[in-house]
Amino acid sequence: MAETAAGTVLCEDGLLRPVWGSEPGMMRDYYDTEWGMPVDGENAHFERLSLEGFQSGLSWSIILRKRPAFREVFCDFDVDTVAAFGDEDVERLVVDARIVRNRAKIEATIGNARATQELRDDGGLVELLWSFRPDTTPRPVTFADVPTVSAESTAMSKELRRRGFRFVGPTTMFALMEAVGIVDTHLVDSFRRGSSGVWAPDGTPVA
Repeated sequence: MAETAAGTVLCEDGLLRPVWGSEPGMMRDYYDTEWGMPVDGENAHFERLSLEGFQSGLSWSIILRKRPAFREVFCDFDVDTVAAFGDEDVERLVVDARIVRNRAKIEATIGNARATQELRDDGGLVELLWSFRPDTTPRPVTFADVPTVSAESTAMSKELRRRGFRFVGPTTMFALMEAVGIVDTHLVDSFRRGSSGVWAPDGTPVA
């Protein structure tokens, strides 16, 4: 594999990817098939929001490796099930070495499930998150051009906090926006640029 001047890597299959998604394995599979793609429904968006919260201060590869266990212990991130978790569930989770054993993040996930339920009377979580989609998306040429926060992610964070959510800071919410396609920060010469069906390669909306 050879890195280009723009910062992408020409991989052995002839495709250009960013360095973080270039090595065969878990991270490349995630980059090729999931990252930047819209998801469907409340539970799927709640899962992405929850995992981004757990990722805060850690590498995404750690979360991705632990994702099957997260899905198991949080019941596939079913909002109503998680919202019903109590103190015994918290104590069970904080000793489960298969996940990130951070009490504050575990309690926040349960609280965020309850906040998600409350949003149903006002459009719901999916509508709220996508209401912060910008008019255009970044067109990063190099990894250094990729932003880590935006006016929209800051506004999203503020609104979610107002609604009772935790671990939803502006940087964490920008990562969520990237993960589900609310913005497209694929490098412009990556083969995945414009793959979401939400944004054209030039950064203009298509859906």
